[in-house]
Amino acid sequence: MKTLLLNLLKLGVTIAIIAFLLSRVDLAVMAQHLAHANAALLFAALALYFFAIFLGALKWGFLVAAQNLGGSLGDLLTYSLVGLFFGNLLPSNVGGDVVRAYGMARASARAEAAAVSVLVDRLMGLVAFLGAAVVMAALAAATLTRGAELEQIEIATVVAEALFLCATALLFSRRVSRRVKWIFEVPPFRRAQPIAERVYHALQVYRHSYRALALNLALSGFIVVVTTFVWYTVALALGIRVSIFNFFLFNPLIAFVLLIPISFNGLGPKEAAAVFFFGLIGVPSELALSMSLIFHLIVVLTSLPGGVLWWRERALAPSAARVPQIDEESAPAR
Repeated sequence: MKTLLLNLLKLGVTIAIIAFLLSRVDLAVMAQHLAHANAALLFAALALYFFAIFLGALKWGFLVAAQNLGGSLGDLLTYSLVGLFFGNLLPSNVGGDVVRAYGMARASARAEAAAVSVLVDRLMGLVAFLGAAVVMAALAAATLTRGAELEQIEIATVVAEALFLCATALLFSRRVSRRVKWIFEVPPFRRAQPIAERVYHALQVYRHSYRALALNLALSGFIVVVTTFVWYTVALALGIRVSIFNFFLFNPLIAFVLLIPISFNGLGPKEAAAVFFFGLIGVPSELALSMSLIFHLIVVLTSLPGGVLWWRERALAPSAARVPQIDEESAPAR
């Protein structure tokens, strides 16, 4: 019941924000822009997003290899696509990262190591996007004529990045692990001690896997670049002619807004952020909202192959009876 209420609340937030945005734009003008969008450029944007998904599987592969979990790049891409399908299309409690970890755990028979590889992959991706958001928020505040409006966002990104880096460091800290070890000696948690030890050892693998972490982080940064070009290509398809520099400014900032899990798959806050940020450089609300909705449609369309793969090989996807109900937001870099 609690989960259902939470999902209904998120859906309500999404509907409320979208309804508010639509009430503030000329729907006839917006429909005209959408009707005259360049189809070839939209297909190019779709292809670019598929490329970003491929890069996501590739960067995860370096962490999987560090754990000696096995699995080909094709397997990782399959797990990723199925995860995206669950995370982006279904009103489920099973997040995309849970599905990814489940697929790798079934293939490797090492559940803890598989889960840790997905966790660290997600952390590295967030480090890349938050780092880009910090830099771009500072640049936006310094270069835009209405940059003063971004000062609070700049402060928020710096604080979020600092807290996130501290939390990540604590996760890998041996000292912290030793200090919390006593929890698993308490009778109610004693049964979980073997699992906790396997998780600890899986985390420690990455303390010395500098190459795997560096390559993963580099590809995470490259994904930021690729998704920026997705935004830019959609803008060109709609006839928006502004410098690509602005898209490099706003893409990480929009992704930063999506870290707040208050809506259904990010729909709503992403559109509001796009209207706000692109409004700072004079893009009409109708065009900014159209661009963001098309971007979301691209995210949905690229998730569909995961549904086909899941249907063909249902063993890759967990059923509700075999996976704990976990409320988790999953998102590719948007």
